[in-house]
Amino acid sequence: MEENENNINEEENFAELLEESLASSGTRLQPGQKVSATILQIGHEWIFLDVGQKGEGILDVREILDEDGNPTVSAGDKLSAYFLSGRGGELRFTTRLGSGAAGMSQMEEAWRNGIPVEGRLEKEIKGGYEVKLPGGVRAFCPFSQLGLLRRQDIDNPVGESLAFKITQFSEQGRNIVVSHRVIVEEERAQLREKLKETLQVGQVVKGCVTNLKDFGAFVDIGGIEGLLPLAEISYGHVEDINSVLQIGQELEVAIKSCDWENNRFSFSLRETLADPWSRVGSAFVEGGTYNGKVARLTNFGAFITLEDGVDGLIHISRLGGGRKVKDVREVFRPGETVVVSIEKIDLEKRRISLLPADDECDGEEVPTTHIEKPASKGMGTLGDLMVAKEKRKKRKKR
Repeated sequence: MEENENNINEEENFAELLEESLASSGTRLQPGQKVSATILQIGHEWIFLDVGQKGEGILDVREILDEDGNPTVSAGDKLSAYFLSGRGGELRFTTRLGSGAAGMSQMEEAWRNGIPVEGRLEKEIKGGYEVKLPGGVRAFCPFSQLGLLRRQDIDNPVGESLAFKITQFSEQGRNIVVSHRVIVEEERAQLREKLKETLQVGQVVKGCVTNLKDFGAFVDIGGIEGLLPLAEISYGHVEDINSVLQIGQELEVAIKSCDWENNRFSFSLRETLADPWSRVGSAFVEGGTYNGKVARLTNFGAFITLEDGVDGLIHISRLGGGRKVKDVREVFRPGETVVVSIEKIDLEKRRISLLPADDECDGEEVPTTHIEKPASKGMGTLGDLMVAKEKRKKRKKR
């Protein structure tokens, strides 16, 4: 009896010393407080943690076991945990209230202390989903609070198991409202702070396309979301963003600008791609004839795309075989395929001067630059007349 009393007194004295130590350190933990812990040892029932206090923390080992009963972490690993209590000389922590023997009292404790709980989406009901919490406790999650980022491809999330925070607990647990979005936002806030310390302009990071607009795509790089402008998607001209990108697509982007104060960030996919002009000198030669596509028309000429990111210019003065052409649109139309000859390449200025190709090449007929139309009895376009005139000149010379 005396020995038992001594043991009890020792435990009480240790608990008192622990409480005094935590109080004097100025870092007394509050229930629900989230900490970063280092795993010291993994036992059969408990995991021992270094939580930056004079006492060790303990965590139920069942919280880190996989489906086969094997630990998913090792000694030395770090994890985030929530402080539960410091009674009896123990600093108890949890990563979240899981599917163990949790009841209504633990749900209320989770609500008061902001501790995440694990829940399963059981079925869709009016305005949201019915969620099954540990211990068979039922809760409601509004559609707006599901917050499944990057999961637009999932039409029906019923059956998914997620972490939730209890945002409302009333009527002795008969009315419980939960939110997954709150947890997502907290995690993003932490990631944002880390990015603020490390993210730099020019850095290449992985991201996920979250939305598509006519002017560009919104990309989430984990912690922040920014704009990938249409002009920064490719070296070539992108007419329809939906033809090159899709929601949920993973890609690597370069950081173009960071405005943390106004929460504005811009990215570039183009800067992560090989510069097409780096191979112009080997892929194209002056005097060569190539297929191209009319990209855009101006008052002074037509820009022809030879390959994505490489455009050349046919000046309006080089059209008509010496005859003055007043409007380039009488000869070319955007999007049509043409055959051109390279007059000059200026790699330093990234300029290529083009000419309309001859109508014959090595004895074979070369397609002309006009858009083919069904035969008619009319005289045709100005382009048709100029081509015909050039042919007549060549026949006379022969």
